[in-house]
Amino acid sequence: MQVLTDWFKRYFSDPQVVSLAAFLILGFAVVLGFGDMLGPVLASAVIAYLLEGLVGPLERQGLPRLAAVLVVYLLFLLFVVMVLFGLLPLLSRQVTELVQQLPTMISEGQKVLMQLPERYPEIVSPEQIQDVIALIRREIALFGQKVLSLSLASVVGFITLAVYLILMPLLVFFFLKDKELIQNWVRQFLPRHRSIANQVWKDVDLQIGNYVRGKFWEILIVFSASLVTFTFLGLSYAVLLAVLVGLSVIIPYIGAAVVTFPVLIIAWFQWGWAADFLWLAIAYFVIQILDGNVLVPLLFSEVVNLHPVAIIVAILVFGGLWGFWGVFFAIPLATLVQAVIHAWPKERTQESSAASD
Repeated sequence: MQVLTDWFKRYFSDPQVVSLAAFLILGFAVVLGFGDMLGPVLASAVIAYLLEGLVGPLERQGLPRLAAVLVVYLLFLLFVVMVLFGLLPLLSRQVTELVQQLPTMISEGQKVLMQLPERYPEIVSPEQIQDVIALIRREIALFGQKVLSLSLASVVGFITLAVYLILMPLLVFFFLKDKELIQNWVRQFLPRHRSIANQVWKDVDLQIGNYVRGKFWEILIVFSASLVTFTFLGLSYAVLLAVLVGLSVIIPYIGAAVVTFPVLIIAWFQWGWAADFLWLAIAYFVIQILDGNVLVPLLFSEVVNLHPVAIIVAILVFGGLWGFWGVFFAIPLATLVQAVIHAWPKERTQESSAASD
């Protein structure tokens, strides 16, 4: 008991530390308990963070805040319209074509699998191949049931999408327009002496803003490079695969590994072991290498470096808690934890106790 008392006095003797801990616990509880209901607000805050990186430079050029917000906001609406009426129809068409081609691809895959026991009888047996084929059929049946359930819930999904399309643009506009007003309103509920919290917020604000904007540009650049490459090489479902490759950068390490399978599988079904398949594989891995070794260091130079183990643990923990947003913000949340640990006044507490003696 004395050990716990000494530990508490050492780390929680400063009232600012107690306030910071209470604020963090309250924030995590609100997001964990009301994350689904606050989904449009969280998404709008992410977009506002993204657009703030464009508003700031316009303000520094002498443009009034409201005029800068209007210019950036109109560009944002134009981008949304292009995605809704340009990209999504192409994406929907290619998804439909892929679903229609799945039976043919599965039958060809079964033929290839059935040839394995003849070529490698000492490694693969016919019974093992039959088990694999049965497993694939079960997974496809489960996938079909999920698609059917999604189609039955399409009305609810359409209503949710409509709510997002109406509410989110309004929220984004007011987050940008009334940024100072909102921040001042929040400050009035915070304690006066909050130097530790201000230090943490300053670090985290820089990290999250840089991360969100950098991640957006990474997605856009990787998507564009993949689309140009896949289209030039004549790969089927180029738009769909380019979108998957672009979105895969949201999940570091894991996303790139997972999305590699559909890209190479579709290329193999289209060309087999021909030279086109080899060129596609080389081009795809070049994109991944350039993304990891050139693009990421360039875009995220201001983000605190985290060990790969810490990143993977953060993805698993926060993704399990908050789903997509937990995965997307895994690195900023891990950075928040790191900033709190660095700002925790261990030395300050020890110095104050020594001075009192």
